[in-house]
Amino acid sequence: MKPAFLIPALGALIVAGSVAAAGPMGGMGRAEGPRIDFDAMDTDGDGKLTRTEIEARARERFDAADTDGDGALSVEEMVAAAQVRAAERATERHARMLEWRDRDGDGKLSFDEMGGNRMARRMERADTDGDGAVSEDEMAQMREKMGKRGGRDGMRGHRHGNHNGRD
Repeated sequence: MKPAFLIPALGALIVAGSVAAAGPMGGMGRAEGPRIDFDAMDTDGDGKLTRTEIEARARERFDAADTDGDGALSVEEMVAAAQVRAAERATERHARMLEWRDRDGDGKLSFDEMGGNRMARRMERADTDGDGAVSEDEMAQMREKMGKRGGRDGMRGHRHGNHNGRD
């Protein structure tokens, strides 16, 4: 692939990803698919999304990322746009976590509200031979058991349980 084609192609992919991952189109939500703020994209309010409305949103995202206004995205502009989107998503995630876990309503999460010793409790359950420590085999058994139940496998498939701050 020639460099003259590579940069515009990369830019187009980044913009396409931006449209799928930010703003009214909020990225892939695990099992529920893409989150789309239909009302924000339906600019004429007719209850339908047209190609024009979708392309307008893509142009809006592109223009926002094109901070120097030259009509093209540099690596630096793409990285900056991705960082903004990541910060927006992190803010939304943490606000939801606070809502789910803030049992005393103080607007902050204590160690216990964050799950506290949840990992220690999991490790105690994994200690099947009762020796007070978890062997590599016991850890593997715990991961396998959690995988069969649809739980976490490392950090993939992260879930928030029942949202009350307890396992």
